[in-house]
Amino acid sequence: MGKKKNKFLSSKDEKKIIEAIQKAEKNTSGEIRIHIEFESSTNHFDKAFEVFEQLEMHKTKDRNGVLFHVSPTDHSFTIIGDEGINNATPDDFWDEIKNDVLKHFKKEHYVKGLCEGIKKTGKALKKYFPHQKDDVNELPDEISYN
Repeated sequence: MGKKKNKFLSSKDEKKIIEAIQKAEKNTSGEIRIHIEFESSTNHFDKAFEVFEQLEMHKTKDRNGVLFHVSPTDHSFTIIGDEGINNATPDDFWDEIKNDVLKHFKKEHYVKGLCEGIKKTGKALKKYFPHQKDDVNELPDEISYN
C-alpha cells in the first residue's frame, strides 16, 4: 500500500482531500480513509474489502472506519463501512453519499466529489458516532495507493 506517483491526484489535490478528512473527523469518532487503486479488478467490492483489511481499518475501537475505494482505471467507486457503522445505520446509508460522489466523478471533478463525499460522511456519522472529548485519530489521514 505504498505511495505511487500518479496523474490522478496532484499534491495540491491530495492536500485538499486530507484537509476534508481532518475537518470531517472533527465531528465524529468515525475514521475516513481514501484509497486509489490502479490495478484493474473484476470485483471492486471484494478488492475494496481486501484493502480495508490491509489498512487495518477494522481495528478501530468502535469499528467505525470508512473506506472510499477509487479505481480510476476501471471507473469504479466503492464505499466500505465497518460493522459498527453497518449495525447502527439503515441499509441504504451509503447510497446518497455514493450517488453524490459519482455525480461529480461523471464530470471528472474527482477532488470535488471526494471532498463532498467526505464532508457528507462526517455529517452522517456524527449522528451515530459523535466526536468524544477523548477521541484520538486512530487511522492516518493520508491517501493510500496501489
